[in-house]
Amino acid sequence: MKKIFALLLSMITMMFLTACGETTDNSSQQATKSTETKVSEQSAPVPTKSNSKILVAYFSRAGENYQVGVIEKGNTHIMADMVAEITGADEFEIKTVKPYPESYQECTEVVKKELEENARPELSSKVEDLSKYEVIFLGYPIYWSDFPPPVYTFLESYDFNGKTIIPFCTSAGEYMTGKEVNIPQIAKGSTIRDGLGVSGKDCQNDPEKIRNAVKNWLADLGY
Repeated sequence: MKKIFALLLSMITMMFLTACGETTDNSSQQATKSTETKVSEQSAPVPTKSNSKILVAYFSRAGENYQVGVIEKGNTHIMADMVAEITGADEFEIKTVKPYPESYQECTEVVKKELEENARPELSSKVEDLSKYEVIFLGYPIYWSDFPPPVYTFLESYDFNGKTIIPFCTSAGEYMTGKEVNIPQIAKGSTIRDGLGVSGKDCQNDPEKIRNAVKNWLADLGY
């Protein structure tokens, strides 16, 4: 009888120790997962606009556009919003006192004449304090393989000494014009970093494609 009792006691003890072991392993796994989550959150803080030293300045045009018809939000505007959202930057829209024609064809004709005459359209608003920004992302559509005239006005209207300008643009294809290398000559004292050109129609028809391209580009720049 004593042997049977001892055997039963031994079996109960082994079952108890095994159960405690499973509980300890689960607790350890949960603690590890919790630590990994916290480390991940700390290594990738979300930028906030309150401490931003980045500005996204862009010129964009709604109305009738090439390949997408009449749109309510310009292609470059869509891209600019993505850049600002990811970087936590402030936004400034470059607007002219005299609006461009709604018709795409008429607009291109007006812009062509302005470029030929080196016109500098008057802007309807200004950045209140550009001095607080260290980096300016500059967005625009490509017109006649060049910057829109209002972008020239913007670049010539402020002191960009010591600031970094990062261009991005929309066009019929996924490219830039090459004119961006001239930005430091227009915005005196500035330096530039690698820009990004995307298809304007994709901003309207496939925004996720553009968002991924913007994310990858910004990641390469360190944002």
